[in-house]
Amino acid sequence: MKRLLGLLIVCAAAGPCLAAELDRTPLEAQTADGQKVRLFPNGRWEFVDAAKAVEAQKIAAEYPENKTRPADAQGGLFGVGRLVMPGDKDYNRGSLNPKAR
Repeated sequence: MKRLLGLLIVCAAAGPCLAAELDRTPLEAQTADGQKVRLFPNGRWEFVDAAKAVEAQKIAAEYPENKTRPADAQGGLFGVGRLVMPGDKDYNRGSLNPKAR
């Protein structure tokens, strides 16, 4: 009886999690002018046609709000300060204290 009750509790707790996983699949939609797009649950969208998607990414890269800190860069705490890119002499240099090296 206790095992059955425990199994029911686990199933009841896992149900909403499994339902949320099913809702993460993108939806196919069509714009007012007939272009097919893919809608994602986080609010982003992309063209289904690969050529249009590449062209849209090039145009979107020109906007300043899309120019963020590259993933490999170091520094720039809260958007303030210098970003150190890979290949720079200061990238991953560690401490300048000789005792800490």
